[in-house]
Amino acid sequence: MQRGSDRLSVHRDEEMKHELQGLLRSGHPTRTEEWNDPEPTADDDPEIWRGPVAPGSSHASLESVRLELARILGRSSFPASPSELTGVLRRKNAPDDLVDAVRDLPRSTRYPNVQALAEALTTPGSGGQEGSR
Repeated sequence: MQRGSDRLSVHRDEEMKHELQGLLRSGHPTRTEEWNDPEPTADDDPEIWRGPVAPGSSHASLESVRLELARILGRSSFPASPSELTGVLRRKNAPDDLVDAVRDLPRSTRYPNVQALAEALTTPGSGGQEGSR
């Protein structure tokens, strides 16, 4: 049975898969040109590769918390109160530590953007880290 506009047969697909199997499992780059290899992370990249960023953790800087919040919340969530932001974070399956930190912020405050929220979460004594320390 033909598979549409595929130019290779099923048998050739299996043969090519078998040929590449060793290269893919070796852990070495599969490209011969060095410029095709992916670049390593830069020294000044935010350290979100360690897992979810939560205010109060050892690797939670203002930049990494802001990046994590912006990735989850987006622009349409602001301006908002902590209770509104907590609901959005829960709907978008944010890490529990981040949801708890936003929930613990003063309820009467409205945050105009991600920067203000990240500053409130990472500034010591602002209410965002009191339960974490």
